[in-house]
Amino acid sequence: MQTPTLFALLLLLVLVAYGTGFTRAVTAARGSGGLRNLASLPGYYGLHTALWCGLPALLLLVAWIAFDDAIICAMVINSLADKPETISAQNLLWTQIQNVAAGNLFGEPEPQIAAAAEHLAALRDNSRLLKAGLTLILATGLGAFTLLRFSPQLRAREKVEKVLRWVLLACACAAIFTTIGILLSVLFESLRFFQAVPVSEFLFGLHWSPQMALRADQVGSSGAFGAVPLFTGTMMVTAIAMFVAVPVGLMSAIYLAEYAGRRVRAFAKPVLEILAGVPTVVYGFFAALTVAPFIRDAAAAVGLEASSESALAAGLVMGVMIIPFVSSLSDDVINAVPQSLRDGALGLGSTHSETVRKVVIPAALPGIVGGVLLAVSRAIGETMIVVMAAGLAANLTANPLDSVTTVTVQIVTLLVGDQEFDSPKTLAAFALGLMLFLTTLVLNFIALHVVKKYREQYD
Repeated sequence: MQTPTLFALLLLLVLVAYGTGFTRAVTAARGSGGLRNLASLPGYYGLHTALWCGLPALLLLVAWIAFDDAIICAMVINSLADKPETISAQNLLWTQIQNVAAGNLFGEPEPQIAAAAEHLAALRDNSRLLKAGLTLILATGLGAFTLLRFSPQLRAREKVEKVLRWVLLACACAAIFTTIGILLSVLFESLRFFQAVPVSEFLFGLHWSPQMALRADQVGSSGAFGAVPLFTGTMMVTAIAMFVAVPVGLMSAIYLAEYAGRRVRAFAKPVLEILAGVPTVVYGFFAALTVAPFIRDAAAAVGLEASSESALAAGLVMGVMIIPFVSSLSDDVINAVPQSLRDGALGLGSTHSETVRKVVIPAALPGIVGGVLLAVSRAIGETMIVVMAAGLAANLTANPLDSVTTVTVQIVTLLVGDQEFDSPKTLAAFALGLMLFLTTLVLNFIALHVVKKYREQYD
């Protein structure tokens, strides 16, 4: 039985369990003088039965799906007489076995691989049967057991709410555990990278050339992993984008919230937010085909030399893309400032502009800082615009007319295609990811400090 079919069947059992529990409660209420003799409403009895029927079976099914492939892989690899020693060789062999089992490998496979493919197919068939059987037995058994324990005095509402509280807690913890998992995975791979490349070379090196030569006599066979050009390129493009997005976005938010009429706001705000829905690849095309040639021609007209792919082109277009993030969040925060503060300032003789500058903006500053922080994170993580408009060259330069690259672009470049996670070239992507994580963490601390400072002054 396929997994989608099993999910659908489990959902059907849950609906049947809910209907049976609900009907059982209604029948018991009729026989004992009405709903007031039940400890809970009939719907809670149905939910109680449905939760016991579906939740444990769903957890079993999810766990089975999560660990099934890994267990089968270990069983197949360990059953081989000639088992590879390295992890990379085992992964390659596992891919070949899967291809043979799926019928995607041309030619006659080796006897060992063919036998392993047959073993894999048998294990998967047995796994599907066992998964479906255990899931359905568990759901049916727990649902029937809950119905047998039915009693009008059962406090079904309290039990349902207790389960739902645990479900909500699990959902709240999912984001935390996901963040911890991402951090640990990036950290462990980064430590492997720093075992091959010194931290000082990575943080302070001025040359970035992660390509590893195939022979020791080739030039640059050891690679160059100085990430300073990537950091400077990222900061330059982000600074240009923020120089465009923050003033334009903030001023447009102030105008829409404080000065624009209803008709203007009803037209301008949706049009401005359309920019957030444009795919980044479209911005990249616009930057590469329109903005970059314009900057190159304009620079040539005044006697300057500009590259066909420049940090200025990428930063300007990225700033246009980020304007809706700053504008929309700032507009919402400014509108959330109580009207009584404006009325009080105007009543004391302040002009409209003085009220906006000295009352509204300080009150809304924590939210504005949060919007700017979101925009900075968006700019740091942007890839497509930089690839198409700024290039891939890791140049250490302070000239915005030169071609540069960023950390995210290099991460994508290093991880494109089939990669072996044993070389410094591939592991460098995780070190760059760790630096992005730490940079975002520092930005959060700075933003919290600024918010706390101005909030204290406002209070």
